[in-house]
Amino acid sequence: MNTQEPFNEEAVVRRAQSGDRQALSQLVLRFSNRIYHLGLRLTGSRQDAEDIVQDTFLLMVKKIGQFEFKSSFYTWLYRIALNVGLRRLKAKQKTLMQVSVEDPDFDRISSEGTREWPSLDFSIVKDPAFRQKLDQSIAELPLIYRTVFILRDLHELSTEETSNILQISPSNVKIRLMRARNFLKERLEQLIGTEIQS
Repeated sequence: MNTQEPFNEEAVVRRAQSGDRQALSQLVLRFSNRIYHLGLRLTGSRQDAEDIVQDTFLLMVKKIGQFEFKSSFYTWLYRIALNVGLRRLKAKQKTLMQVSVEDPDFDRISSEGTREWPSLDFSIVKDPAFRQKLDQSIAELPLIYRTVFILRDLHELSTEETSNILQISPSNVKIRLMRARNFLKERLEQLIGTEIQS
């Protein structure tokens, strides 16, 4: 029988802030997998994802004393990881599409609703060729949309959490997510149809 105590995030973070190495290790173990997958989805590179994990936790150790418990710890940590990842992408001089998200057509966009977004469980799709095409489609998303899609649909964070991490309004989170979904919808429809027919 497993008698392991539940993870008390606030208590562990407070111990880590006081220099407790074991508490710091607990935080690394608890969040490293999620940060790795965030980095992998963001950059498409395992090496970059590993570097993002390393740099994120080095910064966490350095800055954990600045965490004030105004948000959840992982929201704070995700913001660090995202900034690390974005700096890495900029350093590699990726060519990114610049799109304005402060659009006056938000009312029109929101009134459309989510257009037939395919019900796709990403964890169930096992075909390597399909996964590769899906990952390529996500990598083709403009960065401002890709980050929202990763946080909301792949990491299943709430609109509010995503808004806090990206430091944009909830309305902009919704706009970017809808555009990301519509962008991917066109590319996924054919793949999903092929999967159903096979």
